[in-house]
Amino acid sequence: MEREASRSREQDDVMTIERISRRGLIGSAAAFSALGPALAAPARVWNHAAYVEAMRASGRPVKITPAQFDAIQARKPAAMNRIRNYLTQRFGAADPRVMAAFQAIPREYYHYNYAERAAQPYNAYEDSPKPWALGYGSALSDYLGQAYMTQAAKPGPNDVTLEIGTGSGFQSSLLSRIVKHSYSIEIIEPLGRAVGKIFAPLGYSNITTRVGDGYYGWPEVPGGFDIIMVTCVAQYVPPALFKQLKPGGRLIIPIGQPFKRGQVLYIYTKDAAGKVHSRRDVGVFFIPMTGAMQKNPAPKA
Repeated sequence: MEREASRSREQDDVMTIERISRRGLIGSAAAFSALGPALAAPARVWNHAAYVEAMRASGRPVKITPAQFDAIQARKPAAMNRIRNYLTQRFGAADPRVMAAFQAIPREYYHYNYAERAAQPYNAYEDSPKPWALGYGSALSDYLGQAYMTQAAKPGPNDVTLEIGTGSGFQSSLLSRIVKHSYSIEIIEPLGRAVGKIFAPLGYSNITTRVGDGYYGWPEVPGGFDIIMVTCVAQYVPPALFKQLKPGGRLIIPIGQPFKRGQVLYIYTKDAAGKVHSRRDVGVFFIPMTGAMQKNPAPKA
């Protein structure tokens, strides 16, 4: 009887998330109440004025008319349908938590070239998803790839996550709408420092970022991580990441050679006994992990 009640509550939660995703609420506390009170964000109206103010507060002022802003928003429903169809094709069904998180986040806020100090919100929700330049050799990944990696990681409300390669901050934001706390490391100093300022204006208080070499992970975080997501291609898995992965945790990482085809997304899991299992997933193409990865030889098996 207790198990049946638990299943019923879980089904109700999923239905609630799906309804909210369809309604298109941005940053709503209701959107995440089904995932636990720690994840509830303050209700926020996302409109032209809110966007301009958030950009100003993050040190990235932008000039855009209300009509231009509305035209960007008009493209979002079609992008959400692409994501839903893509995840359904790949996984059999789109995770409603992933869909709700995508709906809640204003992707146009992350389209910014930091080297050129130029906002590029018009590129958000494009018909043909692709990476977009952020400057300093970094890129905002296409939204279908981000949706795929997020669902493959199976994030939950009690998880603590680590992303290697903050980039635009979108992936960390996406995870933060689902999990307990989202950590992220960026090796490019000017990019990492600038992106570290963008979360507070949105009210995203469960994201912590720093500038550093993700090869070494974030050992200061007590207990390690339920999910580690690497958003740059590595020649092998940095040993520190395996050590910082909790039992039952998932490590999502592209493996391959820099700037070459043949890169593959691998999913590693650690069982209760601490043994690591690997699964070869799909072909991908990412910018390379720099720093210690390019200097240290792969550890012997």
